[in-house]
Amino acid sequence: METTSAAPPPVTGVSRAATANTAPPQNKGVLSSDFETFLKMLTVQMRNQDPLNPIESADFAVQLAAFSTVEQQVRTNDLLVGLGSRLATLGLGQLSGWIGLEARALTPVSFRGQPVTLTATVDPLADAAQLVVTDAKGIIVQKQTIPLQSGRIEWAGLDTAGLPLPEGTYRISAHSLSQGETIARHDVEVHGRITEARLDNGETVVVMENGEIIPASRILGLRPAEN
Repeated sequence: METTSAAPPPVTGVSRAATANTAPPQNKGVLSSDFETFLKMLTVQMRNQDPLNPIESADFAVQLAAFSTVEQQVRTNDLLVGLGSRLATLGLGQLSGWIGLEARALTPVSFRGQPVTLTATVDPLADAAQLVVTDAKGIIVQKQTIPLQSGRIEWAGLDTAGLPLPEGTYRISAHSLSQGETIARHDVEVHGRITEARLDNGETVVVMENGEIIPASRILGLRPAEN
């Protein structure tokens, strides 16, 4: 019968693998703590294995390799997150040239009591067109007739009594009509001067003159602001 009084060679191999895969002290985190816990469990497993039926050394190697792979993948993800943040900062520097320009964006309208410049798209087959304005609750608060052509319009934000609508965010769409039926619907585009570009929660955004914050990805066009 074989004896198992001597420590099997895999124990030394496991120690070397553990040393190679342990994170530097200054970078320890939750994953490193879990890795150390795993090593402790592995050591207990080796000490308490059945002498007559010892665990194969290959099993230990597989466990270490699997955990090491996960650890390296998480570290890679952390590096990618950091790289994304640096790229976002680079994009922010490029957007500095946008400040002072007039931007056109596809976004809900932030109404602050002042007229808002919009671009409305009207279907060529329409015989009538109107703006349909809904509030944050999805309730239609205004319908306004507009010209039968696509282009820029001024939305005053007034109700049927001629009083300004409450300040807030509104969704506005241009409805193209034919014989009283809607044949097309397009969300309007908002115009405004850019006063600032910044990072909000890792996303590059621009701040409009009226205080509205718009993701840079929603900007459709730029041009010199009109005086």
